[in-house]
Amino acid sequence: MLEGVKVVEYATYIAAPGCGGMMADWGADVIKVEPPGGDPIRKFFDSIGTESAQNPVFDMDNRGKRSIVLDTADPKGKAVLQKLASEADVFLTNVRPAGLARAGLDYDSLKANNPRLVYASVTGYGLEGPDIDRPGFDVSAFWARSGMATLMAPKGVDPFVIRTGMGDHITSMATCAGVLAALVERGRTGKGRLVEASLLRAANYAMASDMAITHAFGKIASTRPRPQSVQPLGNFFQSSDGKWFVLVPRQGDADWAPICRALGIEHLIADERFTKSKARRQNGPELVGLIDEAFARYTFEEIATRLDAESLAWAPAQTAVEAARDPQMIAAGGVVDIPQTDGTTKKAPGSPLRFPGADDGPKGPAPKPGEHTRSVLAEAGFNGDEIMNLIASGVAREGL
Repeated sequence: MLEGVKVVEYATYIAAPGCGGMMADWGADVIKVEPPGGDPIRKFFDSIGTESAQNPVFDMDNRGKRSIVLDTADPKGKAVLQKLASEADVFLTNVRPAGLARAGLDYDSLKANNPRLVYASVTGYGLEGPDIDRPGFDVSAFWARSGMATLMAPKGVDPFVIRTGMGDHITSMATCAGVLAALVERGRTGKGRLVEASLLRAANYAMASDMAITHAFGKIASTRPRPQSVQPLGNFFQSSDGKWFVLVPRQGDADWAPICRALGIEHLIADERFTKSKARRQNGPELVGLIDEAFARYTFEEIATRLDAESLAWAPAQTAVEAARDPQMIAAGGVVDIPQTDGTTKKAPGSPLRFPGADDGPKGPAPKPGEHTRSVLAEAGFNGDEIMNLIASGVAREGL
């Protein structure tokens, strides 16, 4: 679908490369510009003290791209990158704004040579305000500063660290949406534009329901331990064989009677302690205890049958391993095969959208650092001698 769209990705780690990875899946030619030594996320397992011949974290967001290694601290390397950007449809970066401006790689500088350029900036905190050049990762900008970390931790529990790349990938989706909207606009006007994404703003939108309540009332209910849940029925429960699942009742009181029937506690349907949502909240710990006792009488399979018979919304609380093998996850396109150069494939998460009938999956493996340096330079118009000189001087590097 994006065949013919050229993306120059001057970015590291996850949030911006995740956007480039989705566009590569959908057919764009994504040129990954890496620093000498390669994208630091290539060393993900080294950084956590683990040795691994594989790096699925890197492969996930960089499959199907081409890699060129440039020393952009050298004026010649910077000039090469500027030339690549002058011929690109999209320039995607997560370098901090001050550094880009000093190097002449900011939006205004690149737009001067390529007015059709869609320039996507991914930062921790945005392009205005006192913290535009503050380094930001998803743990800090997305999770902690947005208020999400304190809101997610149940009352009385210390804040904990977000799982790897979760905030980054939400920001990747937001960035990709912005880039595609700008490309649609360019199709009408012939002009590109600056697309600004930030971890902080993406987090604010991801928790927008809670933030809307906060703006309206100046406060928000804390996340509470299971027995003290604000909505006792919307909760996690456990079967007699130790399997956890979540029950999700509809708004109001419509599901109270069906839940009681499913659990075999019909005698509680008319109990005034629980008939209305306000009463259930006031008597929450007692109600959770009664439901726990009822569910404990049934195996997981029995509970599944009884809940489905009442058309109730629920889901098993699966482990990551179970989710990766879930037949419905696979049927929904959540697991894809990344083609490898040796003809084999590797399993990985799919992009967040499916386009039925389109070739919307991975186009190839993640590149080795500098694997495509020569071919990218040649396509950009550099002749053989110029390419040799760039490589010999260390400005461009290949096959690290």
